[in-house]
Amino acid sequence: MKVNVKKIEGIWDKGFSLDKHTISSTPIGYNDYGHMQFDTIRPEAGEALFQLKYRSDFTQAPIIASQMYESLAKKYPFVSFIVPMPASRQRQRQPVTEIARSLANLMNVPCLEEFLIKKQATPAMKDIHDRDEKVQTLENAFSINDTIGDGLYDVLVVDDLFDTGSSLEAATNVLKSCGKIQHVYVATVTRKK
Repeated sequence: MKVNVKKIEGIWDKGFSLDKHTISSTPIGYNDYGHMQFDTIRPEAGEALFQLKYRSDFTQAPIIASQMYESLAKKYPFVSFIVPMPASRQRQRQPVTEIARSLANLMNVPCLEEFLIKKQATPAMKDIHDRDEKVQTLENAFSINDTIGDGLYDVLVVDDLFDTGSSLEAATNVLKSCGKIQHVYVATVTRKK
């Protein structure tokens, strides 16, 4: 998979994404239900993520994780465990969790799927226009299920898409409030910009 890795800035200690989410998206007309259709061109990572999330092609998860391992793993000095970003939408199988599991296996570290949890539903983030309000809303929705022993740990948070960074910022704040987390690193499959 050809990628264009870019550093993503935020309050976390270090973060990277594999590639842009889309290259271009051109309107091509309305379908029979009155919804605008688009001709969307995606980079390979974006297409793999699209197939995983919206076509339920779970064979893409290990492919994406393998590319994250190849392109990003060396950028993080040490990772104690991986945490998938809690899902905003309930699905039978969570795409981000599948990627995180595969990446953890490749990095030979645990994937703690229930460490950072979403304890309550939130309104759609697109409906909240103030960034600080988004972060606060998410911080209030996240909690830590402290299943780790005493000590200081470095955690890698895996997410699918980096847009404004509000969800990753909220996750970082909640993780660091735990008192056992020394460094928070983030890795996303794609980014909006």
